[in-house]
Amino acid sequence: MLFALPDHDVLYRALLRRDGRYDGQAYVCVSTTGIFCRLTCAARKPKAENCTFRATIGECIEAGFRACKRCQPLQAAALADPTVAALLAALDERPDIRWSEQHVVQLGYDLSTVRRGFKRHFDMTFLEMARHRRLREGFETLSTGGKVITAQHEASFDSPSAFRAAFVRLLGCAPGSLSKNGSLLASWIATPLGDMLAISSATHLHLLEFIDRKALPSELKKLQVLTTGGIGIGRPAPTEQAEVELAAFFSGRSAIFETPLTLHGTPFSKQVWQELRRIPVGETRSYAEIARRIGNSSATRAVARANGANQIALMVPCHRVIGADGSLTGYGGGLWRKQRLIEIERQFS
Repeated sequence: MLFALPDHDVLYRALLRRDGRYDGQAYVCVSTTGIFCRLTCAARKPKAENCTFRATIGECIEAGFRACKRCQPLQAAALADPTVAALLAALDERPDIRWSEQHVVQLGYDLSTVRRGFKRHFDMTFLEMARHRRLREGFETLSTGGKVITAQHEASFDSPSAFRAAFVRLLGCAPGSLSKNGSLLASWIATPLGDMLAISSATHLHLLEFIDRKALPSELKKLQVLTTGGIGIGRPAPTEQAEVELAAFFSGRSAIFETPLTLHGTPFSKQVWQELRRIPVGETRSYAEIARRIGNSSATRAVARANGANQIALMVPCHRVIGADGSLTGYGGGLWRKQRLIEIERQFS
């Protein structure tokens, strides 16, 4: 279970007051700067709508935010653990290195000790922290119109093939296949539960998934096949609208999603997805209940498959479907996210 954060308004007031009671238990991520801070940070305060709050440093980093250089949120862990401090300093001093276990060993550190230290303080390993930083920098370069070779260098990859391989593992397609001229455009959206990839046309959202979903590469390939103009990088109006609605959802202000959607699937799958959207916020249904509601009570397994094939997370709320015995069962974004989404929605019911 994740740390149960107070609601957005309580934490924002704590940020304005620089309330030390939440120090180390909550962090603010500012969408306009890409920076995350302690709530006691002395920097100029951002607007409430530009803030999301996360319980751990690891969540902030996974969502693509960088540590503030003024309040130094990583400093507490660094002061408590000399090994963590030394490796954080090395990461800042040598952004050109594609960090590996060999580099850590060469610096004289025990791999298991390093792993335990970073997991304890940040809920992620040192190598995961380094990888998130590099790939995010590369994607940001591409999204602003930079060339692939520039993105490769910004992401600190020493060869085009290494950058391409990492990009393909993450998104299922090569960086060179993305441009600003695609009929569908991809962009990242930071959320308290991790980065999401949004893909939209000029008028509709076609995909919204957590970056670490295992099925994401295959979903992207299907979209590539269905799209004559290919997938590029950019932020059309539906993506902008989705980001605003997701921010309102995670801050506890609204659970209403009105972003126009295009659903890619069989007629049966679309029927299931439309039924999912009828589940009231804060409630759950079993697969068997969904099957009965669409008039096909023997199709429980088919409903489960359609539920798993949904590629617009949250807005088509497949997380609201649970096992007949009340168990969470499968969720492509991870059962921990499914549990947290259900918890978040209970405040709206």
